[in-house]
Amino acid sequence: MDFEQAKLNPSSVFDSPAAVATTQTLTTAEKIEVLRQWEYDARELQVAAEENMGEGPGELLDEVLAALNRLGAGVSTDQAAPTKQGGV
Repeated sequence: MDFEQAKLNPSSVFDSPAAVATTQTLTTAEKIEVLRQWEYDARELQVAAEENMGEGPGELLDEVLAALNRLGAGVSTDQAAPTKQGGV
């Protein structure tokens, strides 16, 4: 498994966010890093869909957030950023 490729394009290496969370080939920190990229990508798709520039992420964002929660790295709604991309 190519970790660098997974960080750049998680869906090219993993079939689903759940597969990232359950893989034995990455550390927890690496899994979170890959899932954070997947979260960013899903949020970008959401923005594009709202601007009529493509299809939305469907349930992808929910799947990514669920995988992050399983790893103890979920998003705190108290500290959530005001943007869909999750940036500050």
